Amino acid sequence: MIAIDHLIVAPIVIPALAAPLALLARRRRRWIGVMASFAGCVAMLAAALALFGIAADDAIRAYAIGNWPAPFGIVLVLDRLSAGMLVLAAGLALVVLIHAVITGADRRGWHFHSLFQFQLLGLNGAFLTGDLFNLFVFFEVLLIASYGLMLHGQGAARMKAGIGYVVINIVGSALFLIALGLLYGLTGTLNMADLARRVASLGPEDQGLIRIAGLLLAAVFGLKAAIVPLHLWLPRTYAATMPVVAALFAILTKVGVYAMIRVVPLVFGDDAGAAAWVPAPWLLPAAALTGIVGFIGVLAARGMREQAAFAILGSTGTLLLALGGWTPTGTAAALYYLVHSTLAGAALFLAADVTLRRRGQFGDAATAGPRFAGQQAAGLLYLAAAIAVVGLPPLSGFVAKLFVLQATFALPGWWAIWVTVLGTTLIGVVGFSRTGSTIFWKADCRADPIAGPARHAAEMAAPALLIALLGLLTIGGGWATAQAQAAAAQVFAPARYVAAVLGGERP
Repeated sequence: MIAIDHLIVAPIVIPALAAPLALLARRRRRWIGVMASFAGCVAMLAAALALFGIAADDAIRAYAIGNWPAPFGIVLVLDRLSAGMLVLAAGLALVVLIHAVITGADRRGWHFHSLFQFQLLGLNGAFLTGDLFNLFVFFEVLLIASYGLMLHGQGAARMKAGIGYVVINIVGSALFLIALGLLYGLTGTLNMADLARRVASLGPEDQGLIRIAGLLLAAVFGLKAAIVPLHLWLPRTYAATMPVVAALFAILTKVGVYAMIRVVPLVFGDDAGAAAWVPAPWLLPAAALTGIVGFIGVLAARGMREQAAFAILGSTGTLLLALGGWTPTGTAAALYYLVHSTLAGAALFLAADVTLRRRGQFGDAATAGPRFAGQQAAGLLYLAAAIAVVGLPPLSGFVAKLFVLQATFALPGWWAIWVTVLGTTLIGVVGFSRTGSTIFWKADCRADPIAGPARHAAEMAAPALLIALLGLLTIGGGWATAQAQAAAAQVFAPARYVAAVLGGERP
């Protein structure tokens, strides 16, 4: 039991140790920094898988830092949802790191590996924390690391996009602090389990303020998730940064969605009075607009990275359409789609990276050019990633969208959700087909192939691995949907979470 308890903190401790080691070793012994980063990612994945297995017994476990009991101390909470997010983050990070080292992208700046580990520290902390203030702290950790990663490799376009990215997140952080101040002033706590009890007991004179606090939190999480109209930072940021960094960033918008799933049913559920389900009235319309804007952007994009950035935006819209009804079935569909869309979006960015490295001056622009080395293999990677993103068979996007359609059928206005999902799928098919045919099919076979540095076939390993993971998610669709349904059932049983954190449930 003691070993299990301490394992809960491992996903935070491991990157906290790997990051400074990579930083100290980077200049004199580069290989030590690389090995420290790899060892950290492997250890994180092993710890996440172990925690996922532990959480499979359906118990909710709380870990009190320094043995200070909740709600007075910092508490980490392990359940099915947090364990699944830890596995997703660690698995994605390891694949992205492999690609960064193989392609040499990590050598474009001094501090890639330390920033990479600090990014994972923020992600893992956000998934495990049971306290809203510490959620803010871990948000700031991952954001500060993302600022450095976003500028990795330098460049004027990257700097310009980075300034906008920093400014919009500073505004979001300020709003987050205002919401936390309101909540603490009204309830005297920021522990999520304790908030669930105290919000439910507020008198009528506090209902207006608690609703304002809930709406501010929803706006902050919507900004992190890049929901329309809070989305303008995402396409430029993701398209301007290095594709290997953007592939890791595929999970950043999901942190905002995760925060909604964690906080809304627990703190702003049926017992929250005027603040009950505060995002509900606007979430579905905003989700529909997000999906439409995202896939229209896929259609209009002028390059593969820009197209992948808009695909991330469009997939967020589809994800929130599943979540917007706030039902266990819809949340389960959203969780399955969250895993799929994260892997598919990352695969699309890495496929774009493979292509632009081989096309020389043409880069990833959606224009016809001469043949290039590895064109057929790169085209197959792009085709598989595009099929996954739009949700066509045989990959998991098809299963995920069927799950979303099934889960939303009982909602009022279900036909509008279906039209949005199916319509954006069609728009995505047209957009990806046009770009793929222009780059890989209309290449001028009569011209001399593009000359450039020799590229090793190993550069295709990481995107191929992500495609393989999507294939496994398809084959194991029954098991994966069962896991998503079990996680959703825990999310919609807030009394169990409260009892586990504040006392009453023992695993």
